[in-house]
Amino acid sequence: MKKFIVPVLFVILATSCKIKSYKNNNQENIFVNHVDPFIGTGGHGHTYPGATVPFGMLQVSPDNGTAGWDWCSGYHYSDSIVSGFSHLHLSGTGIGDLADILFMPTNKKVDLTLKTTSRDQLPYKSFYSHVNEKAAPGSYQVFLKDPKINVELTSSQRTAYHKYTFAKNDRQSVVVDLGFAINWDKALKTAIAIEDQFTISGYRYSTGWAKNQKVFFVAKFSKPITESVLTADKQIVNGKKTEGTNTAVQLFFDTQNSDELFVKVALSSVSTANAKDNLDAEKVTFDNTKSEASSIWNKALSKIKVETPVDSLKTIFYTAMYHTQVAPVAYSDKNGQFRKEDDQIVTAKDYTAYSTLSLWDTFRAENPLLTLLAPDKTSDIINSMLAYYDNKKILPVWTLYANETNTMTGYHSIPVIADAYLKGIKGFDAEKAFQAMKATMMQDERGLNLYKKYGYIPYNLLDESVTITLEYAYDDWCVAQMAKALGKTEDYKFFLKRSEAYQYLFDSKSGFMRGKSEDGKSLNEPFDPKHSNHREHTDYTEGNAWQHSWFVPQNVDHLISIHGGNEIFNKRLEQLFTESSEITGNNVSADISGLIGQYAHGNEPSHHIAYMFNHSGQPWRTQYWVRHILDTQYNTTPNGLSGNEDCGQMSAWYVFSSMGLYPMNPASGEYEIGSPIFEKSTINLEGGKTFVIEAENVSDKNFYIQSAVLNGVEFNQTAITHQQILKGGVLHFVMGAQPNKNWGTKK
Repeated sequence: MKKFIVPVLFVILATSCKIKSYKNNNQENIFVNHVDPFIGTGGHGHTYPGATVPFGMLQVSPDNGTAGWDWCSGYHYSDSIVSGFSHLHLSGTGIGDLADILFMPTNKKVDLTLKTTSRDQLPYKSFYSHVNEKAAPGSYQVFLKDPKINVELTSSQRTAYHKYTFAKNDRQSVVVDLGFAINWDKALKTAIAIEDQFTISGYRYSTGWAKNQKVFFVAKFSKPITESVLTADKQIVNGKKTEGTNTAVQLFFDTQNSDELFVKVALSSVSTANAKDNLDAEKVTFDNTKSEASSIWNKALSKIKVETPVDSLKTIFYTAMYHTQVAPVAYSDKNGQFRKEDDQIVTAKDYTAYSTLSLWDTFRAENPLLTLLAPDKTSDIINSMLAYYDNKKILPVWTLYANETNTMTGYHSIPVIADAYLKGIKGFDAEKAFQAMKATMMQDERGLNLYKKYGYIPYNLLDESVTITLEYAYDDWCVAQMAKALGKTEDYKFFLKRSEAYQYLFDSKSGFMRGKSEDGKSLNEPFDPKHSNHREHTDYTEGNAWQHSWFVPQNVDHLISIHGGNEIFNKRLEQLFTESSEITGNNVSADISGLIGQYAHGNEPSHHIAYMFNHSGQPWRTQYWVRHILDTQYNTTPNGLSGNEDCGQMSAWYVFSSMGLYPMNPASGEYEIGSPIFEKSTINLEGGKTFVIEAENVSDKNFYIQSAVLNGVEFNQTAITHQQILKGGVLHFVMGAQPNKNWGTKK
């Protein structure tokens, strides 16, 4: 740590500011200081560095203007050009969309009639340097080299704030470009109106990953507009309104009183009137909002306090905590209204509607984490799913701006609902939720017709048949558990039996789950467990047989038995991590990343696998491999994530695993014990209780559990329940450099 000698007055001022922002907190409890939003903006992390609040409607962030897989969030750390600052962004997805309502300050008149085919031709783009760029929870700052403008951004729940500081005597101008689009996104119809000296409004209808996206906006400026140039489809339009496929405006402002220009922007999926209602009151300032956003984030991050002498571990942990709470995003307006995919306007009563539900990823650890960090959000998310069910009569797969994208496999809204209900989370209609779960798994879309007919999905009838079968089997198990809890015995028996579908695909000779034809006998040949073919002519989703043969979290003990017992299972599981990392094929999935042998931490299907040794009599191998993953797959650089962040899942794995826990079966209400990396982790629960995990003697060498005590009683098992955690208490581990092969092995 660098040491600085500072004037006493500065220390007093800085301290007083801290006291104002964080009442009753000392420096140790300022958790936002440990967050680095640039982690994940490099490599294939696909995160954005801009400003948002926990689960906020807006994500105001820079857009490089480059289309490409590593620019799915609009930003990549390798870039040095910014095209503007838009208000909606995705965190860590593998598909690019949003980047709606682009604002860009400039100091000169630009030609908005120029026809551009790439960002290099944009007349308002600028170079920037990471040296003059900063990000923190709730705020972002960058200096634009070309126009010499300093840009600062912050946000409340439904209003984004811009602060532009211009060079002295320079022209003060802002470009709003509604035609700007990257990746899958494409503007269909846009409009801008100059309402008065200080206000503009409009809308942007677009298609892309979200097929029907309608965004209405209003923006209020701190200075009067002195001049404007409106365009529609690259033609100048006279008057105060413009409408077309691609509309834009350049606004000029009075420079006399100040070099600073402030802008407030609010959005709505419903109407301009609702956007105006979402806009924060006039008296709310940029500085107030920035301070409040930081305080809100600090409170959200304080739900778990970790103690370690290693600062980098705190940075990784609290950045992970941050990333687990930027999505899902609020979608309903201040008055509760929101737009459905079919353009119906409905009202969320007694809940906030959420979208950006990346369920194939987040059901594994992100959603279970929210049952601890934000149970109220969990019930709101479920009510959002049930609102979708009201229209579609099935539950959502992957919703973006309330559009069903049908991205990825399975129906993993189902485990999210089961997990919440079985953990005692209220606030949604359990009977309706069960009917939605049952209806979803009994319909015929997305291969369920084949699953119902054959008991599995034949590889010759549908691609990715192995992954889909295994995931439907798990979803069935979750429906069964919900049925059991509600006393629906026949439904319980039916779905429990169907959840055994994985048995149809298990090849005892090779030990892999393999594609089987409709004849019920023939396996897909030739077979290479390392082979990957991305999303077509394959039995596995974004992976291979090595990565997808372990997804039976609902019955690991039975999976072990069909392998032939612990010894054979352990040998094969260990080989997963020690096999060569070669991936074969001509169309290898880019999602296979973060390889340790054939284990691919950069994609979600691998995330539970290291914990399976707990069930096969070798928990010390779980401890070894979990610690190895923690040490090698996360760091404090922009490349600090080994794969797509995927709306919090990659980070949720770290949050849980670094404390020594993981929901291997996400809807079981249990957490597997791994290898805690912190000396002490305190989970602050609802109602003022705490659950503390202590790891005595833990270090980079001492990662094996020697013994454990829960609330003063010997603890010699490899799982702990959610209910045990909610009661509060202390789980104390003693760690050592050699495995204790007697701990956790008694059934």
